[in-house]
Amino acid sequence: MSDFEPFYDVSRSYEDNYEQGPFGAFAEALKDGNGADAAGTTSEGALATFLGQPVNLPFGIPAGPLLNSRFTTAAFHMGFDLATYKTVRSRAWGCNPFPNVLAVHPKSADGSLTPGSAELDEGVLADTNYETPISISNSFGVPSQSPDAWQPDMRAAIEAAGPGQVLVPSFQGSRVEGMSEEEYIADHATTARLVKETGAKLMVMNTSCPNEGHNRLLCHNPLLVGRITEAVKQEIGDIPLMVKLAYIPSDGDLELMVRSTVGHGTVQGFSTINTISAKLVDANGNQALPGAGRDRSGVCGNAIRGAGLDMVARLAAIREKLGLDFKINGVGGVVSPADYQAYRNAGADSVMSATGAMWDAELAHKIKASR
Repeated sequence: MSDFEPFYDVSRSYEDNYEQGPFGAFAEALKDGNGADAAGTTSEGALATFLGQPVNLPFGIPAGPLLNSRFTTAAFHMGFDLATYKTVRSRAWGCNPFPNVLAVHPKSADGSLTPGSAELDEGVLADTNYETPISISNSFGVPSQSPDAWQPDMRAAIEAAGPGQVLVPSFQGSRVEGMSEEEYIADHATTARLVKETGAKLMVMNTSCPNEGHNRLLCHNPLLVGRITEAVKQEIGDIPLMVKLAYIPSDGDLELMVRSTVGHGTVQGFSTINTISAKLVDANGNQALPGAGRDRSGVCGNAIRGAGLDMVARLAAIREKLGLDFKINGVGGVVSPADYQAYRNAGADSVMSATGAMWDAELAHKIKASR
């Protein structure tokens, strides 16, 4: 695959990608200057919706590889009708050291990882041998520009959406040393307000990043997420809010998440899953990613599709059980039109692909052609 160029160049630093990207077909799409993708309708006829906004096809790219308005605009031009602006913070935040992305090779015949399996703690091989169907490490640490930089750029990204396309801003709070829980909650609300100021029509709150050095993800504390979303909704009012979740193994915990958020009227949807955390090792069994605290990384791509489908199906069952109205955005391992349809069949109202889209810039067009 040495002759292939993903739109996020994994051989370059995050900073170089931010300044120089996107690459490959996405770069060509920007050069063409032909505006948004012309494939405005699907075989389903009328427009679909995403959190109340009309979309040509409820498919796009989640938070992660779309670093700024150039990336999101290129995604629109390539037919991805949902483009998620990479997670922003209330302050500038640095990236983990390079490299951030390695190819990941689970032992199973189909290349999948199972949540809770011993392999995740024993070590999964990671190297630079990128093969399809692709699975990769996601070890960035959620970097962010300062609001002075990302707010005007996010406005430009929103304005670049074509008919039936939506820019989806992603945000999260920042936990710093000495910060109280109340201050942590307030930082989420502040960041949501900053996103609102850009003209955002909806937003997604990330509670699922596994790369910040915390043993416990925010989404594993449903009651705290509930308190945070109440504070966020006080800032954003009627703007729809979606919460990004990691894999949650307990049905009871997942139901508590729904009751603590949707049940209180603060959340209108969930996006799941982010990644699966695994210990990554090289061919000699040594730590694959350099630096302290980086023995583990989130894995995304083909390896996590089974876990993503499982979470979507379980959320759909809880939605039916509780009789609550919320949307489900399915994410994880979507590399083909069949994967898109599998998520829709599992109960997803919309679907997104990060790693699959990075390695196949035509994925949105292929899904539309298959409808």
